[in-house]
Amino acid sequence: MPLPRKVLGRTGLEVTQLGFGAMEVRGQRIWNGRPCTDEQAKTILNAVVDAGINFIDTSSDYGKSELYIGRHLAHRRNEFHLATKCGCHMQFAGDHDETPHVWTRSNLMRNLADSLLKMQVDQIDLMQLHNATVKDCEDNKLVDVLQEMKASGVVKFIGSSAVSPSLSTFIDWGVFDVFQIPYSALERKHENLITRAAEAGAGIIIRGGVAKGEPGQGLGLEDKWRIFEKARLQELLEPGETPTAFLLRFTLSHPHCHTTIVGTMNPEHLKANIAVAEKGPLAADVYAEAKRRLDEVGEVPEA
Repeated sequence: MPLPRKVLGRTGLEVTQLGFGAMEVRGQRIWNGRPCTDEQAKTILNAVVDAGINFIDTSSDYGKSELYIGRHLAHRRNEFHLATKCGCHMQFAGDHDETPHVWTRSNLMRNLADSLLKMQVDQIDLMQLHNATVKDCEDNKLVDVLQEMKASGVVKFIGSSAVSPSLSTFIDWGVFDVFQIPYSALERKHENLITRAAEAGAGIIIRGGVAKGEPGQGLGLEDKWRIFEKARLQELLEPGETPTAFLLRFTLSHPHCHTTIVGTMNPEHLKANIAVAEKGPLAADVYAEAKRRLDEVGEVPEA
């Protein structure tokens, strides 16, 4: 059964609603990442593409992620759409690497050159600003730099990984083809902004759509997952359904979720995510009831 697909806004790219977040193959030097061998990266990345997932998101500061994508997927480039991010700068700090942002044209162009080299590609489908603010963009003319990349033909489309309050202004600018936005049943802040961005023609990538998984099983935070308990969402689960599966289906139920990027290094977890995505959104009445219960406990979207 093929994975459900949607068109990524004005880009016209047809993407699987389940995408892959390649941050999980970053290695242990970045943000307390888990060790990831070359063989583990090869196995999971090829399993992703073998399963029909056709959207992969990474970043120049995701450790070894871009390098692994190039090493193990360059020969399959025509099977997936590729997104990365810029504005990043990695600094050696002993037993780990720091990842400050440097918002200059030269650094963004260096990010692009590095990404092309590491991933062994001559074109990137989507280049995104990595959490820049409105002030960052205005002070450093970052949109001009992205548009320069696009005009060169090396980048097809431009986007921004963004949050409120900058997100609202970015939507109004009308210059970004795609937005990457954090959202789940346990983090509904941007629910209405996702709709506004999509109605303005932008493609929507949702990150954090499973709230990193249940504590003890995934990397989710206990205080965030308490919302699940407070809203009594467990009462809405189908027989045998896990809370993480319910969250993924909730995310897929947003009418403007074009794709949600879920990362893992475990092929079995990947298979489970695919099975959930194939099942599709929640029933309309269950989705409405889940939102009503979340409203009751104060997990509501911004106006």
